[in-house]
Amino acid sequence: MKTVWIVDGAYLFNYGKSRPFDYLKLKNEITRLNGGPLYESYYLNSASDPATDAQNAFHSWIKTAPPIGPKFRVQLYKLKRMHAHCPSCNHAFDRSVQKGVDVGIATLIIKLAAQNVYDRLILSAGDGDFEDAISYVKSELHKEVWVSGSTSNLSPDLQSYSDNVLWMEDMSPAIDRHG
Repeated sequence: MKTVWIVDGAYLFNYGKSRPFDYLKLKNEITRLNGGPLYESYYLNSASDPATDAQNAFHSWIKTAPPIGPKFRVQLYKLKRMHAHCPSCNHAFDRSVQKGVDVGIATLIIKLAAQNVYDRLILSAGDGDFEDAISYVKSELHKEVWVSGSTSNLSPDLQSYSDNVLWMEDMSPAIDRHG
């Protein structure tokens, strides 16, 4: 069985703020739970333009093969500046928002399934916006779908379509970052 793992980088980044984890340990644990090697792993996220030195270092490391890194294919999208106003005081401010990552993930899910690249998809994301893509690859293309996420913010819509749910909290301490 060929398995592809697709990661929403912002989702795992937010999880890691409260529970720091190691991506290489996470890949090893996902591989163990999968019952064998992953065919390919993808990491999609947005980055500032130009990217910071820390972002560049992380994205270089995450591409490296074990035992140094977890060997992901990385797809980065630009952050978009959004102009907003505070609803209370009407103060104007700009903030950066992710643009294109969710569409990129949904497209990758469907494209790889249609190309018969995988039999099983493992999706590390929490957003219910992926429901249509997941539903399609399951019902029309007959792919197995696993989701991996946190008990605190994994969409019930994604859970309902999944053949298996891998809870991040259950993977501790195997994935926890120490020191």
